[in-house]
Amino acid sequence: MQLAFCLYKYFPYGGLQRDFLRIALACQARGHAIRVYHLEWNGEVPPGFELVKVPASGWSSIRRYARFTRWVEADLARRPVDRVVGFNKMPGLDLYYAADPCFEDKARTLRKPLYRYSPRYRHFSAYERAVFAPESHTEILMISTTQQPLFAKYYGTPARRFHLLPPGIAADRRAPPNAAELRAQARARFASEFGLATDDFLLVQIGSDFPRKGLDRSIAALAALPEALKRRTRLVAIGADDARPFQERARALGVGERVHLPGGRDDVPRFLLGADLLLHPARHENTGTVLLEALVAGLPVLASAACGYAHYITDADAGLIVPQPFAQADLDAALARMLGDDAARAAWQANALAFADRSDLYSLPERAADLIVGKRG
Repeated sequence: MQLAFCLYKYFPYGGLQRDFLRIALACQARGHAIRVYHLEWNGEVPPGFELVKVPASGWSSIRRYARFTRWVEADLARRPVDRVVGFNKMPGLDLYYAADPCFEDKARTLRKPLYRYSPRYRHFSAYERAVFAPESHTEILMISTTQQPLFAKYYGTPARRFHLLPPGIAADRRAPPNAAELRAQARARFASEFGLATDDFLLVQIGSDFPRKGLDRSIAALAALPEALKRRTRLVAIGADDARPFQERARALGVGERVHLPGGRDDVPRFLLGADLLLHPARHENTGTVLLEALVAGLPVLASAACGYAHYITDADAGLIVPQPFAQADLDAALARMLGDDAARAAWQANALAFADRSDLYSLPERAADLIVGKRG
């Protein structure tokens, strides 16, 4: 088969982008040809991929996205394919990978009514309806159970078009047999890079879009620790975003020297093994793949209940979840509790590794490929 994948932007540190790449590679491994339509591509190009940079310019994102759609439709008319798979909501898709939450729900619950008269609302609402309307033929690959009721509420999407995928945690995130040795090596490197002392606690937060991921909440929780804990705790936030306002916030709270924002990194597995705790107090998060990446590495997790994958942490008894509605005091107390109880952290680590061994947390790319090309490929 000739497959076409559509996504506006590719960069190697995005969760959606990583899922796209692994799904496309799984399809390619079954012998199918891969064409990718995009507006921006930052990173290596896998061998055999046909990358098509769509020449869609415009002063606003919605104008670029509309021109992207029209250009792709015209190119597909000239060069047809067997399946069109989208990782952003848009018309003309055979399958849509639903990594983003329901736009209509956010527009109606988080915005003022006047927003629904804006060009931005009209564009994204129409593109979401093109995927989820009852008359659409787009099959929907869901990665979380939390959003399906919202799409059904606003669009009446038939249940038969939703296909729930298992998580897709990459194999290199699992704790290897020599995890203790790799942890020691990582801690030695962090000592020189971040000034981490032997008995310091290392908190790690992973993911771009710092405001949505709640990095400000993590910094505030660090600053609120009892003084004895705060003196031996550092926070490293990994992600491609503007670090300046968060570094300024850390300095204002008196923890500027204990907060490190090194940008996007390729050595995330090293942090998962070398850290003492993953922080992820997101404001909204369809899944939160990093929660499971931490779990399979044996790293205890402190996250918000806004994450679609938060229930896995509860199921595994691998950390603590801050309930909704979010209260900063709850996060502060949970962080102090987790850092202050060595025995509990050891138990959470053991529980996480046991859960990772007995649960299917890995087969998302293969299951998605089944649905895209058929189980026989």
